[in-house]
Amino acid sequence: MAEAISAGVSGVVEKALGALDLETKARLLAGQDMWSLPAVPAIGLRSLVMSDGPIGVRGVRWTADDPSIALPSPTALAATWDPALARRAGRLLAQEARRKGVHVLLAPTVNLHRSPLGGRHFEAYSEDPYLTGAIGTGYVHGVQDGGVGTTVKHFVANDAETERFTVDNQVGARALRELYLAPFEAIVKDARPWGIMAAYNGVNGATMTEHRALQRGVLRGEWGFDGFIVSDWTAARDTAGALAGGLDVAMPGPGTVYGEALAAAVRDGLVAESDVDDAVRRVLTLAARVGALDGAEPAVAPADRPGPIDGDALAREIARRSFVLLRNETQALPLTPGGPSGLRSLALIGAAARDARVLGGGSALVFPDHVVSPLDGLRAALPADVPLTYAVGADPTDELAPAGPGFALRAVVRAEDGRVLGESRLPSGQVQWLGDFPEGVAYEELHSVEVTGTFTPRESGAHSFGTRGLGGFRLTVGGEVLFDGHQTMDETDDPFEAFFGSPVPRGRAELTVGEPVEVSLISTVAKTDEANWKAVCFSLVHRAPERDPEELIQEAVAAATAADTAVVVVATTESVESEGFDRTNLRLPGRQDELVRRVAATGTPTVVVVNAGSPVEMPWREDVAAVLLSWFPGQEAGAALADVLLGAEEPGGRLPTTWPVRLTDAPVSQVAPSEGQLSYDEGVFIGYRAWERQQGAAPAYWFGHGLGYTDWAYEAVDFTPTGDPAGDPAGELGTVTVRVRNVGSRPGREVVQLYLAPQADSVRTAEDRPARCLAGFAAAEAGPGETAEVAIPVRRRAAEIWDEAADAWRLVPGTYTAEAGRSVADLRLTAPVVVS
Repeated sequence: MAEAISAGVSGVVEKALGALDLETKARLLAGQDMWSLPAVPAIGLRSLVMSDGPIGVRGVRWTADDPSIALPSPTALAATWDPALARRAGRLLAQEARRKGVHVLLAPTVNLHRSPLGGRHFEAYSEDPYLTGAIGTGYVHGVQDGGVGTTVKHFVANDAETERFTVDNQVGARALRELYLAPFEAIVKDARPWGIMAAYNGVNGATMTEHRALQRGVLRGEWGFDGFIVSDWTAARDTAGALAGGLDVAMPGPGTVYGEALAAAVRDGLVAESDVDDAVRRVLTLAARVGALDGAEPAVAPADRPGPIDGDALAREIARRSFVLLRNETQALPLTPGGPSGLRSLALIGAAARDARVLGGGSALVFPDHVVSPLDGLRAALPADVPLTYAVGADPTDELAPAGPGFALRAVVRAEDGRVLGESRLPSGQVQWLGDFPEGVAYEELHSVEVTGTFTPRESGAHSFGTRGLGGFRLTVGGEVLFDGHQTMDETDDPFEAFFGSPVPRGRAELTVGEPVEVSLISTVAKTDEANWKAVCFSLVHRAPERDPEELIQEAVAAATAADTAVVVVATTESVESEGFDRTNLRLPGRQDELVRRVAATGTPTVVVVNAGSPVEMPWREDVAAVLLSWFPGQEAGAALADVLLGAEEPGGRLPTTWPVRLTDAPVSQVAPSEGQLSYDEGVFIGYRAWERQQGAAPAYWFGHGLGYTDWAYEAVDFTPTGDPAGDPAGELGTVTVRVRNVGSRPGREVVQLYLAPQADSVRTAEDRPARCLAGFAAAEAGPGETAEVAIPVRRRAAEIWDEAADAWRLVPGTYTAEAGRSVADLRLTAPVVVS
């Protein structure tokens, strides 16, 4: 990846800029459609294409007809505590981006887990700014290694979803610098991203797309960011304000506050054309970096890009490396088939065991070409002589979901006169076209879309069918019309949620297992008046026959009773964790808690797999043999789960966020604004920093916690300072070396975590500082009985605070303790660190 803009590239950019008139320059700063910027053939500029991430590359066609590799969720990636693995993930996504004709990935999300109620936390990394910055740096390096740009988002303090378009977050200067800006700063300085995305929200009175102090002053001025700043979609609101604030590109187009409106503002004297030139210069530089500007060498030559990467294999590796073993009483895991004391039978229980939730909802959604469920993965991995019994146990939702297994569907697009304009294969009942449509289809001519095909039921009984989306619908199953009517906009303050709508039951059909029936859903498309949103989004939704909940649990209990071990998979749903809304509680939906308790009560060793992107309450956690957190594990979910449960691989994850026992214990739970403002009154105390400060309740599992299949002894620690006692101004106080020994019976990998703790009497109390903060980490690998040694640099920033009076970082002298261990609450060795 190029570290700076070369003189040759600058010359090409300046020549291209000089050939543009005002109207063309203004047009270049506004999207030409939902996902791209306009081409200017006269200067050799091709259209720049952007696409959502962060766990896959959707491409301009947000549809299951154009599948994408689906990696595990960002919380899972952070749980690996492995920036090098994040870099490999980024390289795979760059490969995917090039395959789909994408130049810029709208990722990573590096906002913090301020409160466990944040609805989009699965899309962010951690509660800790240092861990977030380290994983984000690896990710950005990886994507840009492949010659594809990134836009680190959402700048800044976009940490919740409630009133996200309008909320003004009141954040103190110290918290802003030490927490929320810190990951962006680290990534800008260490990875030199080619883009940043400005958030919807405001900070301290100014909306982020117009925030001159943060975008021009801090981002460009202090940190030296030389990339482009793009708005979150529809976030730009004022032409002069956005340009003055430092926003380069307003998306989507063409009807934005830039384009014609920007040219008019220049002619009217409201903005300076030199500011327009600066923004265009940055867009042309981006084009040069990604190879879309003739005459300019791309930042990464094609020959220098990483070689082909096996997406399925990497998705599986990241998943198993991310799984966090929270509890493992009496070494219930791994399960070992064979032998007189080995696993002889297994009961697998839970709706998510058959239909796993592998990714989060909203703009992070992609469509993989296959998903390995836990049931699929374990069936493939277990020996033939170990029977596997499956039971649903409890359904986490009573909502209908997009038509899935058993459906064979396609979409037929028609004009108002009935002419067929085009067709598209549909692996699910979801039609989701934003700005790009099947071949031969123009949005202006499109009138209706029919989802049509067959459904072969997996169960006999009364199947429910319905619709999701806006507009007119005609739903037919087996020749019977179940609904013919109109669906209007839901009441919501988030247009994203209103547009996609909620699933609505429309009728039932008595069907027989294995007997296919014809299904059809005709949608008369509800077009909006907004020129930028050329979109068709609706779904044929379905739910299998409802069974008595008590009967389902009894079946699961019977299966567990008859088995050597029971594995129960519990999960959240899209109505719990998704974009556009925050959570109201941390409980598992449905009767899943009751299911776990009753299975555990059978006396059969019970392993619970938690399929969730962020914290949930687990009131049964001390009543079961093992708890394994799988996050949203991506398309290879079941294969990775089988690897870990059966011991082919050990669970490698450590918690990137503290998990409470219950929501009422959480130090920060306020995510709803009051009169348009949300006050971050907790200051620098979020996550483990806040848990250690508050009196009373302790969390269920601390930041950094995670067990493996072997044990480790921490044997020695040593701190070697830099030559300057006050540390290296470039970033380090010195290096801590830690020696660990594998005292278990199998090879393993240990994440050695290093915290820096100010001594209370000298440097902590007077400055109102956290008890400790993460200062570094490193992985050690060793076989049974072997030792390993890791060297961890101690960040200077860990001994600094933001001095609000001086408006600058200040090193706080005194005596600190470097603490090495397995989590923030399991610290094994200490060494003094003197800062003077």
